Amino acid sequence: MHNQDTETVSGFGDEWRRFDQSALSQKEWVEQFNRYFHIFPWDSLPANATGFDAGCGSGRWAALVAPRVGKLYCLDASKEALDVSKRNLQNIRNCEFFLTTIDDAPIAADSMDFGYCLGVLHHIPDTEKALQSLVNMLKPGAPILVYLYYALENRPAWFRCVWKLSEVLRYVISRLPYGGRSIASQIIAVFIYYPFSRIARLLALLGMDIESFPLSAYRYSSLYTMRTDALDRFGTRLTKRFTRNQIEKMMLDVGLENIKFSDLVPYWCAVGYKQKQVNA
Repeated sequence: MHNQDTETVSGFGDEWRRFDQSALSQKEWVEQFNRYFHIFPWDSLPANATGFDAGCGSGRWAALVAPRVGKLYCLDASKEALDVSKRNLQNIRNCEFFLTTIDDAPIAADSMDFGYCLGVLHHIPDTEKALQSLVNMLKPGAPILVYLYYALENRPAWFRCVWKLSEVLRYVISRLPYGGRSIASQIIAVFIYYPFSRIARLLALLGMDIESFPLSAYRYSSLYTMRTDALDRFGTRLTKRFTRNQIEKMMLDVGLENIKFSDLVPYWCAVGYKQKQVNA
């Protein structure tokens, strides 16, 4: 009814309760942040900018964004997740929290200097409608950073076949009770994510090309991050994937321009600017 999948939202509340990111090292936390935000145009923001974090989850990104801006609105459809975010951000005074879906967010149109939505839009039934709602909140010319799961279009055929097999596993696990999802995902993190990531690290040290090696993106990640992401990957019911071209078209269709994609993992991160109004 409000462009959300209730079970998916509830699942993320459980995820952030289990993994509130308190065990994540400062170094790894900042490295993760930089991988998403390295294309964000910080220098273009006005002084004391006001913006939004759509789908704030644990508040891990907000904690690094808020000190750079004047005001940050943290939005999430899960009360459990929002409670985690409030706890993690309790010492940051310029954050305001809203329990809301993206389409129902109590933010005036054309009022935000910036926004970002990372890892959320691909879990929403009508992704383009949600993105349009976010763009509506922005002032003309304001930037928004988004991250949507890629459709593996830049991977070899065998890689996509392996992923399709893993999708069968995800379908089964994501329909288990929360406890079952957690146990299954942690087994996957320990016995698949961790060994494959460390093999990738060794191969990289030997000078081999590991771009398409499974889970190579985690070669320097902690087990805690792998455990978090395994639950995210296999415990989430509604997950969609988009090609770079599909994302670009969607961003253009909702009124964004000057779109720039990151060529670094994770795929795909992109920034766009709300079209400036043209005087008739």
